[in-house]
Amino acid sequence: MRKLLAVLMALLMLGTAGTLRPVKAEETLTVYSYDSIEWWMKEIIPIFEEKYGVKVNLVLIGDAGKVLNRLILEKDNPQADVVVGIDNSYLAKAIDAGVLEPYKPANADVIPDWIIQKFDPTFHLTPYDYGYIAINYRKDMVQKPPKSLEDLTKPEWKGKLIIEDPRTSSPGMAFLLWTIAIYGDDWLNYWEKLKENDVQIVEGWSAAWEAFTKGEYPLVLSYSTSPAATVYYENNTNVGAVAFREGNYLQIEGAGIVKGARHRKLAERFIEFLISEEAQEKLPLNQWMYPVNKNVRLPEVFKYAVEVDKPVTVDPETIAENYEKWLRQWTALMVEGKTPEEITGTTTSSAGEDVCGPAFIVLLAAVPLLFRKKR
Repeated sequence: MRKLLAVLMALLMLGTAGTLRPVKAEETLTVYSYDSIEWWMKEIIPIFEEKYGVKVNLVLIGDAGKVLNRLILEKDNPQADVVVGIDNSYLAKAIDAGVLEPYKPANADVIPDWIIQKFDPTFHLTPYDYGYIAINYRKDMVQKPPKSLEDLTKPEWKGKLIIEDPRTSSPGMAFLLWTIAIYGDDWLNYWEKLKENDVQIVEGWSAAWEAFTKGEYPLVLSYSTSPAATVYYENNTNVGAVAFREGNYLQIEGAGIVKGARHRKLAERFIEFLISEEAQEKLPLNQWMYPVNKNVRLPEVFKYAVEVDKPVTVDPETIAENYEKWLRQWTALMVEGKTPEEITGTTTSSAGEDVCGPAFIVLLAAVPLLFRKKR
């Protein structure tokens, strides 16, 4: 009887193992992402490793643009299983490059449909957070902050705004796209006015924020949640952010499976894990972004973030088609000193061709964004 019971138990265990197909302990999942995501990853990766009995090899590669370029270079011999951090600015480029394998997570229903529709209904990338770019100001230096992009060109803000370079910074690129979304064909003329108003441009977020905190500039390009993060880290309520009349640029970040991934099943589990409550609840105070899981509550400190109810976007396909051209035109204007007329006179199409204008601004309930992101 004992022998029969032992045989039956062995068969049952084999059958169960065959059904669940557990991940082998010696497997290692390789994840590519950008540098500043490290804080969130440090909190959640150990949970994933313990849960599935595997190791995660996290490879941090500068900013999101560099991460995507690395995937493209390795396309014929992929080294990563998962990529985390491709946002709506790079989405179409990533899909067109053929480096992603579509996968809809089993728990995708935790993500509000509007985020999926705004980002990627094909699930080449699964959204895991979102937020907004915003102009921040020092309350001790500014009594009446600017309320629109146009206000930034007025004489009272001459030499008082510091922003990031779109060629080297994610928020800098988001700001460029913001102006293109609002001004369409006239975006170069808007930037000409910013230039005449002595806007200061630096390489990245860190340099801009440091100059801002030192009081060198009363206005800085940052995020809608920067005031909340300042309270959290420094107990400082001197920083405010502005929801502009025309809306603020919406950034959505996603994670996807790399085409040719060596550990496909494990990659699927990691994508599902990223949008689970146990991972998402640790996102706000590390990423300073809004979690996509609708069951996760925001920390109390997020009450200091500005609420944005007009998300501004540019269609990802339009970005992919015009990305390099827009950067060339921006460089010609802001670095080489050419006029908008000289620049548009040498191109075959208008700068804002096919750009989503103000008509594409949608009213939505908003939540905060990243403070620590220095991509």
